Amino acid sequence: MIFEGTFVNDILMQKDTRPYPVMPQETSGIYTGTDTIYRYSLKSSDYPTITIDEPIFDGHGNVLPPGHYELALSDDRNFLLVIETKELRAVIPVIKIEEDMTEEERLKNKSYRKQLKKEAEERKKINAKRARAGMPPDVPEVYMKATFEYVKEGDYYLIRYENGTLKAWGVIKG
Repeated sequence: MIFEGTFVNDILMQKDTRPYPVMPQETSGIYTGTDTIYRYSLKSSDYPTITIDEPIFDGHGNVLPPGHYELALSDDRNFLLVIETKELRAVIPVIKIEEDMTEEERLKNKSYRKQLKKEAEERKKINAKRARAGMPPDVPEVYMKATFEYVKEGDYYLIRYENGTLKAWGVIKG
């Protein structure tokens, strides 16, 4: 099918006409792909991402507006830090923390350490080849996940943070 000049000028160049929708929307009102994209972190981020659906108020008149935030654990592991565009938005006390010690136990095994050393050398060779080709280095992915939910029975928000072998839970009183 060939478009003639009048058809193209009168129909396809209208401001309201687009060949594809800007962002397809599901029947539930959630945009396609947004639910899982923000639940898990992007490759360029060191922290998992949480989605806050409603504003959260504290007792001092401050508000945390709805949006997508990075969740980090403080160095002393006493607080969860809610970060938006590299700026601290909220500090949440940690109520429980767990660390998976199975990796440390595996590192005591001599054959496992040899295997890790061999994999690291292979990765170094591959990254050198990738650098010569102008590609970014291949970095092993670390499992990251953050969840944010409201618990009706206790009238509080529960925040769960997972990054590698570390898990932490924080609470905001509702």
